[in-house]
Amino acid sequence: MPDGRIDLPLLTTNHPLGRQAVTCEYRCGNACSHDAPNTSGNAYFGDVVRSIVSRRGMLKAGAVLAVAGAGAAALGGAAAADDDSAEQAENGDRHRRPRGMDFKPVAPNTADQVTVPEGYVQSVVIGWGDAVLPGAPAFKFDEQSAAAQAKQFGFNNDFCGLVPLWRDQYLMVSNHEYSTESFMFKGYDSAKPTEEQVKIGWAAHGMSVVVVERDRRTGKITPKLDRRYNRRITATSTFDVDGPAAGSDFLKTKADPTGRKVLGTLNNCAGGVTPWGTVLSGEENFNQYFANGKDVTDPATKARLARYGLASGPSGRKWERFDDRFDVVKEPNEVNRFGWIVEVDPLEPGENPVKHTALGRFKHEGANIHVARDGRVVAYMGDDERFDYIYKFVSKERMRPGNSRYARAHNKKLLSEGTLYVAQFTGDSPDFTPGVLPADGAYDGVGKWIPLAAGDKSFVDGFTAEEVYVFTRLAADKVGATKMDRPEDVEANPRTGLVYAALTNNTDRGKPGKEGPTEINPRGLNRHGHVLEWEEAGGDNTALTFSWRLLLVCGDPNASDTYFGGYDKTQVSPISCPDNLAFDRHGNLWISTDGNQLGSNDGLFATATSGPERGHLKQFLTVSTGAETCGPVIEDKFVLVSVQHPGELDDASADNPLAHWPDGGNSQPRSAVVAVWKPGHRIGS
Repeated sequence: MPDGRIDLPLLTTNHPLGRQAVTCEYRCGNACSHDAPNTSGNAYFGDVVRSIVSRRGMLKAGAVLAVAGAGAAALGGAAAADDDSAEQAENGDRHRRPRGMDFKPVAPNTADQVTVPEGYVQSVVIGWGDAVLPGAPAFKFDEQSAAAQAKQFGFNNDFCGLVPLWRDQYLMVSNHEYSTESFMFKGYDSAKPTEEQVKIGWAAHGMSVVVVERDRRTGKITPKLDRRYNRRITATSTFDVDGPAAGSDFLKTKADPTGRKVLGTLNNCAGGVTPWGTVLSGEENFNQYFANGKDVTDPATKARLARYGLASGPSGRKWERFDDRFDVVKEPNEVNRFGWIVEVDPLEPGENPVKHTALGRFKHEGANIHVARDGRVVAYMGDDERFDYIYKFVSKERMRPGNSRYARAHNKKLLSEGTLYVAQFTGDSPDFTPGVLPADGAYDGVGKWIPLAAGDKSFVDGFTAEEVYVFTRLAADKVGATKMDRPEDVEANPRTGLVYAALTNNTDRGKPGKEGPTEINPRGLNRHGHVLEWEEAGGDNTALTFSWRLLLVCGDPNASDTYFGGYDKTQVSPISCPDNLAFDRHGNLWISTDGNQLGSNDGLFATATSGPERGHLKQFLTVSTGAETCGPVIEDKFVLVSVQHPGELDDASADNPLAHWPDGGNSQPRSAVVAVWKPGHRIGS
């Protein structure tokens, strides 16, 4: 077997998407078991372009040709050797190994542990129930309370971000995406939750801000009970609403007739750290918390609720029994106050977090910021739903450099005004065949950004600006955005400006009545997902056109329909269901997975994005049984991952735990943040 080859175990999974059914129930309200809410008739633009393309592939539309030529040249250059390549490999290897990638890949496995490469060590930084605020009681599984949970680390941590504080100390900000009550409470009755159980769930959602410190001698990272900075944000915390839809009639409720104050944040998935030291968090599957959509009588409201996948009857957690705001009949606008990008300033614990309406409302996986050449900031975002869209926002104002109070105050307003766009992709292969690499040797093409709104101006016929921001999905439907396979994390490489998107999967693609494979989403019944790369025209991230190609078409490397950037597939690690993205300082792309369809636990992977090693995917770690890998942070000296929903197996519950990470023995599983490092060395060296 060639050195570096990873054998693929022939294991089985219990759930059609690799994820356990119990996770689907609590995380997204069983979204994949229902019809996708996008019923628009958007045609894939590549099908239109094929009508003007000859059999030899020569484009007859001059504008498209110009964009394609410039973009293809740019992306082609991205595959050239990187100036930051490492020294020549030993034993006469003619390839230059990229820095940050010198580790022995971890083999696929199903162990109830976090498995890391040889020579690396790990430790749990903080987990569900651990103290965040001074005075928090010690966690006792059988003696939980809402008051205690509001001072403790929340449930099911997802995104993790670090804001430097001072030497070897950071403010760590973690999302708590959702609660899995059947794993939180023994004897839990989903039909009759108690009020205290519901309130514990409210407190278990949201975010945690925790000071953490790295021991320079041992490398271990530990939390501190800091009275100044540590903070819990929950489903009942106060948020300010800003941007062009703040105060909209669509956001006004009985409790908030101004439409400018919201209680809580829900289903916070991924996010990003801004250049000015704040954290962005995406409200994703918020729809599942709201009840009784079938009882709404107004046709327009009913259509809007359906487009966002609102439950027709009672919600899964029954929160509406204890707070009328979760009943859309009693409080029809409350649901419109969720589905936003949230900004939290961990350096200012006395400030309310902000919900940014200028970035649109949909099932936000997250948002990541890139500073364009002219100083404006660009936020890239994915709407994590089958057949939904990729967006970007370009600020009106420019970022001010520095960390002065004046500069930070200015920069914290950058996401309040700008232009919101949605993406439309075109393939360049007229003879594209699903599952077969196109004749030009790449899945690639061009695209454009379609403006939706800027300030008080709408660019969508029949929509006011407020309607665009609050019902962004419907506006994007109207302009013909490209339907994607669950776009999740979208992030620009800070070294090159090239943008990458994780498309997790879409097993509905190609089913009767559903859009079939396209060059940008090249497989029907897509179980494994793919990773997309694009370059904005001229290398300007504010541009309106771009060129794209797929970096990875995920799955079993032995399968004919997988693609690893053109790299030798006998040398790569198998990957399925890419989710979150991150970059190290060398520009290598790190990918975490959610719902591995290949029978192994989920994990964290890395690949070079340029040079001869482009596409040489290597698995860095696996997480424990039933868990998902979230929120990777890649630093020179350590990696952080969030191990989410460990032990969530369909036959398990709090009364019958079948996995016991991280505490071992007969303990209940707990989600947690894990640090991984190599004593005395940098990551990947």
